[in-house]
Amino acid sequence: MNASLILMVIFGLVAILSVVGTVQGFKERNILSIVFNLAAAVIFGGFTIATLVFGGYPATLH
Repeated sequence: MNASLILMVIFGLVAILSVVGTVQGFKERNILSIVFNLAAAVIFGGFTIATLVFGGYPATLH
C-alpha cells in the first residue's frame, strides 16, 4: 500500500472529524472550537484533495 494513500485516508478522517467538531461547536456556541475546527477542516481537507490530485487514486506505481 502506498504511503500517500495512507496519508490521504488519515487526513480525510481528520477533516471529517473536524467538521463534526465544528457542528458541535455551533450547538454549544463555542467560538474557539468553531475557529480551530474550521481551520483544521480546511487545512486537512486541502491536504486530502492535494494528495488525490498529485498522488493519484489509485496510487500509481512509478
